[in-house]
Amino acid sequence: MPTAPRPTPPPRPSLTERRKAETQLEIARTAAALFAERGAAVTADEIARTSGVALRTFYRYFRTKEDAVVPLLAGGVREWIDDLATPPAGQDTLPVREALERAARRALTPADEPAAEALRWTRGLLRAMPGDPALRAVWHRVHHDSEEALRPVLARLTGADPLTARLAAAAANTAMRVAVEEWAAGDAAPDGPRGPAELVVRTLRALTAGLPELDGATG
Repeated sequence: MPTAPRPTPPPRPSLTERRKAETQLEIARTAAALFAERGAAVTADEIARTSGVALRTFYRYFRTKEDAVVPLLAGGVREWIDDLATPPAGQDTLPVREALERAARRALTPADEPAAEALRWTRGLLRAMPGDPALRAVWHRVHHDSEEALRPVLARLTGADPLTARLAAAAANTAMRVAVEEWAAGDAAPDGPRGPAELVVRTLRALTAGLPELDGATG
């Protein structure tokens, strides 16, 4: 299989875009903490006030109170896709399966305390979801979007046909989701032998075992 050209990194966002993203993420963190504490009783006004923004500013960024957590959740589940799509220059060539595991493990291994705190907020959100169907719908929508983003990446890396690429994306994305949900249901620390990074390797291997296309090199 011919080596695919390394994709060109996307242009760096403008200062305005970066500031907007930072504001959205700060609101998302506040919303996640409130949902984890109070569940569906949280209001958009409460999220806005606690975040230090006007309610109209909140609605300029988000359609609903549940949508406010999307930047936090999406950042966590998309990081590994970006890592897989644009590996650092000079990185060793790996079978796609190993590259998937490495990217997923890296995404779920907190590099610092803010990253560990983000995982703990995600745990709180997942525990609040049974009592808030709209919040649960946001979680599944984020993962649906991530699966769609993963499909072309795996198609390029494997050279597989569209159906196989779709199956691989579904399996890998589900492995990530199940690993985080399983970890969130317990009390293990974000890192360590029972953390989500260890669980995701187990779920990836189980769900992608029947896809030999992932054994080819990434190029």
